[in-house]
Amino acid sequence: MLLDPLDPLRIPEDAWSHGEVLTALAARDTGGLFRWITRLTGASQSRIGAAVGLEQGYVSRIMAGRKVTSIDVLERIADGCRMPDHARTAMGLAPRQAAPPADPGRLTPSRPSELPVNRTWQDDVRSAAELWRGDVNRRDVLRQVGFSSAGYTLPALRWFTAPDPAPVTQPGRSAVGQPEIDTIRAMTATYRRLDNQYGGGHARDTVARYLHQEVTPLLTDGRYDHPTGQRLLSAAAELAQLAGWQAYDTAEHGIAQRYLTLALDFAHAAGDDGLGAEILAAMSHQATYLGHTATGLDLARAAGQTARRAGVPVLTAEAHVMEAHALAKANDERACAAALHQAEQALDRADRSTDPQWLSYFDEAYLSAKFGHCFHALGRNTHAERFAARSLRMDNRYVRGKAFNLTLLASVHAQQGEPDRACTIGAEALTLTTQLRSARAVRYLRDLQTQLTPHRRLPTVRHFTGRIDATLGPQR
Repeated sequence: MLLDPLDPLRIPEDAWSHGEVLTALAARDTGGLFRWITRLTGASQSRIGAAVGLEQGYVSRIMAGRKVTSIDVLERIADGCRMPDHARTAMGLAPRQAAPPADPGRLTPSRPSELPVNRTWQDDVRSAAELWRGDVNRRDVLRQVGFSSAGYTLPALRWFTAPDPAPVTQPGRSAVGQPEIDTIRAMTATYRRLDNQYGGGHARDTVARYLHQEVTPLLTDGRYDHPTGQRLLSAAAELAQLAGWQAYDTAEHGIAQRYLTLALDFAHAAGDDGLGAEILAAMSHQATYLGHTATGLDLARAAGQTARRAGVPVLTAEAHVMEAHALAKANDERACAAALHQAEQALDRADRSTDPQWLSYFDEAYLSAKFGHCFHALGRNTHAERFAARSLRMDNRYVRGKAFNLTLLASVHAQQGEPDRACTIGAEALTLTTQLRSARAVRYLRDLQTQLTPHRRLPTVRHFTGRIDATLGPQR
């Protein structure tokens, strides 16, 4: 049986009792398990990877004989394959626990054993320190774990249901005060400018090293009272969110998910609802970009609820825009239009004089770009062209954003059957993209190249797509 790529792996429960698969499970032969799944279902390596939260290249190496020893990765595989208890036990894993009654109005965790426990902010700090150290050391297992939409379910649930955190206070060796916190925020602002000008790949490694070498010692060895500790965690959350955004921009989606999840946990411990709403919106952005529109919609609505709780209308507008984009991808035009209208209303109410620095990017040009993306996804090209053109009246320091907006406008012209105009504008986007280290910018140009395929015999199109291949390499 062949699978819809968006469906879970559908393996009959009785198939898990066959001698071949039980032998593979007992030996923890995950390569043999994946080959068995391929024969049984016809699933590709990419499809298996999507189901179990691993990159396709890692699945390929496992099938070629690479051993998996990490319990976390084995758990992901077991959950993604929906192994029954006897198969999990054969693999040496604990059986699944019985799930509590579902609340249809609330996000549910990816597996019952991941229901919220009394996790402390100190646990979050230890997890963050391990992530930052592993990222700096480029640990292979960290880089091979891919994005999973279920991986955002538990953090969002925890954001709303976790009890108030314990006081963020620590009797460490070195005093931490406002100067150290101000330094983190100043470095974050600098790294954010570099991210906007040169793309996520430009300073991603530098940010990871700064978190590991400078922020971790403050969190783990510092001495601070509760108000100082809250401000320290909030500053660390902001920088961790930026690191996640950089990883997202470079298509390291599993690592991005880990960073954003920990940033949200830090924001909760710091009692920072505004930053929490921003992080939930970033999670929604990534999920929708990767095609997980239902997850993107849930996260956008969670961001909206948090933004209203924080009393920041600009964040409410941002959440409505993320909601609209997910709805547009799901082809729900009426609900998308309603969300866009709510975004405009929220932005009209906003007093921008009190915005935090990290929210300065959200302006009329950014809003117009998101409107353009929504109408483009819905095939409403006249509206998409108007908003895409308006989005270019922007601050030119946002080089990556301008490359995105130019490519959007070019794509609209391509969809309208105007290939010459699309190529002219696309050439501007290509010039900016050569200055960036951004997988998203490259992907948008590749999408434009594909949209121009019906016009490939035109000299203008041949010249432009040839430039893309010469600059970015041949399309695979």
